[in-house]
Amino acid sequence: MTRASHEAGSGPLYAGLEAGGTKCICAVGTGPDDIRALRQFMTTTPSETMARAVAFFEAYRSGLTALGIASFGPLDPRPYSASFGSITSTPKPGWAHTDLAGTLRRALGLPVAFDTDVNAAALAEQRWGAAQGLDTFLYVTVGTGIGGGAMVHGRVLHGLLHPEMGHMRLPHDRQADPFPGLCPYHGDCLEGLASGPALAARWGQAADTLPCDHPAWTLETQYLALGLVACICTLAPQRIIMGGGVMHQAHLFPRLRHEVQRLLNGYIRVPELHDQLENYLVPPRLGDRAGVLGALALAHTVQT
Repeated sequence: MTRASHEAGSGPLYAGLEAGGTKCICAVGTGPDDIRALRQFMTTTPSETMARAVAFFEAYRSGLTALGIASFGPLDPRPYSASFGSITSTPKPGWAHTDLAGTLRRALGLPVAFDTDVNAAALAEQRWGAAQGLDTFLYVTVGTGIGGGAMVHGRVLHGLLHPEMGHMRLPHDRQADPFPGLCPYHGDCLEGLASGPALAARWGQAADTLPCDHPAWTLETQYLALGLVACICTLAPQRIIMGGGVMHQAHLFPRLRHEVQRLLNGYIRVPELHDQLENYLVPPRLGDRAGVLGALALAHTVQT
């Protein structure tokens, strides 16, 4: 465990859990400038992973006001649902139908807010990051999977469950790209074609080892731009924030801006999509902390 060197301040103290498909991050604090304690560990079995989270938060429980959980999905974020707080149909082995929020609520005796990791990251970026002052925008992550969170008119978007932007179907020219895709549900959806594991499977090496002039990035840019343009035309976001491990490749941003502009072909005539794309399609200001800070931002929303 690593501990921040901030002195305790006055006011409510919150717990946040970013439950990722690969790793979990636990935090205690109030926001990006006040993290009292932080711990990261691998996401293993549900029982082992939740036990580690409970053990971390137990040391601070007497001072905690609420817990926010920002989780991989699919999940059920509907408070009125019998399966609220559960991961549902995830392909991650052993995690389908796991009652994540309920288990932690009972173990810690805290009220819990629960949402997708990308919706939570969107909430954090609006509160502290690259979406301050905006009320309609997207947060998209490209990493182990591809996911999208949306804020619409100042509220995180929910409906039947939550957005699944990574599973939209794209034009796939199998002659130019015979790779069948990795998604166990849809094969060649956006995630199946353009996630980090898809890049590794198609090219035989991890994305972060591919040189910037590798043909992988031309194809990656095309698929991501197709997905982004579909989102732009559907939700008209004021900004798109893109995080995740694959987006650490800084050369992707200028490529994506150019390809998005090319695909839109001047149809949506606003400055943001013409000569201000460097301020429209941006990395998260909170960096790789957007997810765990999103969990803390969720905790702030709990009515106690």
